[in-house]
Amino acid sequence: MKLHEGGVYLVNGTELIPEGPEAAAQISAKTGAAVSKEEAAKNTIAYGILKDHNTSGNMDKLKIKFDKLTSHDITFVGIIQTARASGLEKFPIPYVLTNCHNSLCAVGGTINEDDHMFGLTCAKKYGGVYVPPHQAVIHQFAREMLAGGGKMILGSDSHTRYGALGTMAMGEGGPELVKQLLSQTYDINMPGVVGVYMTGEPQHGVGPQDIALAIIGAVFANGYVKNKVMEFVGPGVSNLSADYRIGVDVMTTETTCLSSIWRTDEKIKEFYDIHGRSEDYKELNPGNVAYYDGMIEINLSEIKPMIAMPFHPSNVYTIEELNANLMDILDDCEKRALVSLDGAVDFTLKDKVRNGKLYVDQGIIAGCAGGGYENICDAADILRGTSIGPDEFTLSVYPASTPVYMELVRNGAVADLLETGAIVKTAFCGPCFGAGDTPSNNGLSIRHSTRNFPNREGSKLQNGQIASVALMDARSIAATAANKGYLTSAADMDTEYTKPAYHFDKTIYENRVFDSKGVADPSVEIKFGPNIKDWPQMSALPQNMVLKVVSEIHDPVTTTDELIPSGETSSYRSNPLGLAEFTLSRKDPAYVGKAKEVQKAQKAIEEGNCPLEALPELKPVMDTVRKTFPDAGEGNLGVGSTIFAVKPGDGSAREQAASCQKVLGGWANIANEYATKRYRSNLINWGMLPFLIEEGDLPFANGDYLFIPEIRKAVEEKASDITAYVVKGDHLEEFHLKMGELTDDEREIILKGCLINYNRVN
Repeated sequence: MKLHEGGVYLVNGTELIPEGPEAAAQISAKTGAAVSKEEAAKNTIAYGILKDHNTSGNMDKLKIKFDKLTSHDITFVGIIQTARASGLEKFPIPYVLTNCHNSLCAVGGTINEDDHMFGLTCAKKYGGVYVPPHQAVIHQFAREMLAGGGKMILGSDSHTRYGALGTMAMGEGGPELVKQLLSQTYDINMPGVVGVYMTGEPQHGVGPQDIALAIIGAVFANGYVKNKVMEFVGPGVSNLSADYRIGVDVMTTETTCLSSIWRTDEKIKEFYDIHGRSEDYKELNPGNVAYYDGMIEINLSEIKPMIAMPFHPSNVYTIEELNANLMDILDDCEKRALVSLDGAVDFTLKDKVRNGKLYVDQGIIAGCAGGGYENICDAADILRGTSIGPDEFTLSVYPASTPVYMELVRNGAVADLLETGAIVKTAFCGPCFGAGDTPSNNGLSIRHSTRNFPNREGSKLQNGQIASVALMDARSIAATAANKGYLTSAADMDTEYTKPAYHFDKTIYENRVFDSKGVADPSVEIKFGPNIKDWPQMSALPQNMVLKVVSEIHDPVTTTDELIPSGETSSYRSNPLGLAEFTLSRKDPAYVGKAKEVQKAQKAIEEGNCPLEALPELKPVMDTVRKTFPDAGEGNLGVGSTIFAVKPGDGSAREQAASCQKVLGGWANIANEYATKRYRSNLINWGMLPFLIEEGDLPFANGDYLFIPEIRKAVEEKASDITAYVVKGDHLEEFHLKMGELTDDEREIILKGCLINYNRVN
């Protein structure tokens, strides 16, 4: 794999010419025409799709309107509640509500099904589509029923990626979907486009997860594709089936790219034909000369079976390398655990080594990444006639949709898997986010799923429980299962893959999915379960602000799972105050109490009372502030909390990573950089200031109070540099913050306190 340092031209889809003084002459010699860099940049597939969906008339400042929206049951309640508060009367474009996350009653009671009934009645009232639990995971339903060549889809799940089918899709926090529901736009600068030039074809036993992990390992840490579009081109693309491309594509989220798109061909046309949607196919190719801001060259023939060790998809090795250097790599995992787990529990994988081999406790093939038809067929071929054994090792397989499941039943793959001792379950995303199949304490699970962050397998550090996940392809998981848990590469298995044809049967969808066909019925009464709560009132941005630092995180990257845990907390997603109790619970258990204590002062201000009485420790702080700013106080002051993290926001699109902080009185984040565009957008949409501070020694520490004078004026006047002060006893120490570029609408959202206030219909 090669990463080019600068821009690259792709000529006739088959030849790469690096940007440089000789590039123009080389291109002219091959094409007979001169093409400027600016014109060539317009010849990418991504540019054409973005242009077709841009409403601003300015391709540098995009205002995108999407063709379709999709959400699952962790996010759609909050999204619709926010839109309802802003006057929603009808879904203006197709909006699909799937139920693939809250499918288990993790906390008992009626909470989960109450959310589902909320979704069904909203689909009826506002004119949407409702997919019942266990029918399909969000992304598989989108592939089967929503994607279309040249289209754009916005989803409230970070793995919203349908580029292999010619659809540019993006995963964002819920407020961005709210904007689309209110006929507003998705506003971004024109993103860079990085080419992924594929040659060769995969080796025997190498699956899509292997290709994906190799890419993630090459580009995550260096930010090569961060907030850019990955465009897959080159002759190697044609050597991959549609299912294979989909399996690579869905994992591009873990590179931190903005979106993805692939060139399409007869294999993608066949996919649409099989699904009865031939009219949705569109051939997509870059122009004769296309310019890319970067280029990743991949020889598919050189990729070997891979494994991503805990605790990140970028912590990758070939399985061959792991087995050859086992103890050294396990030692490195222990060192990473000291950072990721903060020493909360003892962690080791060295006790998994038996006779020089790594033994794993569990295998999972599931979700939008692993649950595809070809992955499971190939796994069944490897396992046919074997046994997973009667010991600790278990294997669970989750087909990504009921149509996939039905075809696996019909072709005998399910029977082959069940005979080995494996369990085949219904479509469910739980193994991807920590709400199912949790191993025993100290267990190691190998999974063809999307993430292996801490607690993604369901353990609870705060209770002294720890298990961990390594990501692998379904084929190598099956090979490991055939060896009863001893880590094995599929390349070592002499398996003849049968590659049975796929036949899509949408009968189950016709029988069970509610589709309004876009027709709203205002007479429908929405069903509200007792756990479904409205968002609390949120104040506008004050003129001056006092912030207390209530958490300080120095990990290189902070995931959204650490900001608000996934897993069992998902059942509380419809209750803002209930969910907020879990904020940072696995990273900083003291955070919630500290934030609530500071919030007392702001609540006092909002109620017309004295904040100094509600929060006595604030009095000496204000005494110091007023020495320099005597007018700071009554009528022009806000009090809240903030956290510092080096690089927060990697991972999920869940808006709750930001909204829970806001519900607890958070006014800002301070970071050296934000891991993803979507997390920064979530902060902004919840009225939180996305402060940036230069990397280096921090001028403040956890527990310090900060004073930011004229912050409202700074936002209004688009100040690039914001003067702030640390309150140090009887004096103030000056330091400086930035916020990065904000659109006019984003500034107005922050000024009004949140997107709800910005759109609220009184």
